[in-house]
Amino acid sequence: MKLLYSIHKCDVFMFTWLVNAKMHNTMAKLSRFLSKTADGQLYVLIIAILYLAEGLSPFLKTILLAFLIERPVYFVLKNGFKRNRPEAALKNFRSIITPSDQFSFPSGHTSAAFMMATIISNFIPVLLIPLYGWAVLIGFSRVVLGVHFPTDTIMGIILGISTAAFSLGQFI
Repeated sequence: MKLLYSIHKCDVFMFTWLVNAKMHNTMAKLSRFLSKTADGQLYVLIIAILYLAEGLSPFLKTILLAFLIERPVYFVLKNGFKRNRPEAALKNFRSIITPSDQFSFPSGHTSAAFMMATIISNFIPVLLIPLYGWAVLIGFSRVVLGVHFPTDTIMGIILGISTAAFSLGQFI
């Protein structure tokens, strides 16, 4: 328990520093836009385009398997840990956006972004740097918007990449 408390204390320190940074208002405007790109509609569009272009290809099968694994694992972790979001955990703090669910650990936006970045860049390697840059910005935006602590996004990265790696191993 002492280790978890120490991690939480460090998390709160980093979170508080970021939301009190002078550039926070500027970052928040960009973060709203970035965060919306990982709400899910883009993934549905990618799946539809792949299906229309290639049918049930290994690329599409990998994405579908990854989502079939990642979403339930994410749900179990989120509802198992039941970590409060910053707004519920910190006095006198209000997030910039209203999150879609109650708990914060792990970040589902970050998990899905890293999962898709990993899978797509495996099939289209030239997109590796832009996709991982986008995924990093998704995780960062979730902290800036006040709906996640930094470790929520770190766990999202781990979940997303590991789910993608497992799924890639099934069809490649």
